[in-house]
Amino acid sequence: MNLFNNKKGQGLSLTVIIVAAIALIVLVVLVAIFLGRISGTDTQIDAAANAELAKHKISYGNCHPSDVAEEAFSLEYSAAEDANDGSARESATNDFKLVISTCKANADQDSCIGTPGCEWE
Repeated sequence: MNLFNNKKGQGLSLTVIIVAAIALIVLVVLVAIFLGRISGTDTQIDAAANAELAKHKISYGNCHPSDVAEEAFSLEYSAAEDANDGSARESATNDFKLVISTCKANADQDSCIGTPGCEWE
């Protein structure tokens, strides 16, 4: 039985092992690049919401939306920006403008503090 004595050709060659290792390294690098770009997109979306909020803060008076109302606007605007939904962005902006105008309608501190979502400067 000469069949079991010939061990040539069995196992992986060194070339196959090297190519597999290089392919694994390339795969890891591609995953790292892809995940890095995703986190960069989140940062850009948050920056857009913060820029929109800063634009609205210019129109604040002594009575202005609370931090909770601002955070709710930022979350809603970021979600709309992430979904690339223009009507949702517009809806979030209009809702926040309504909160701003409700707060601005209060000329004195007592009525401002009594209005939900508003705080006095």
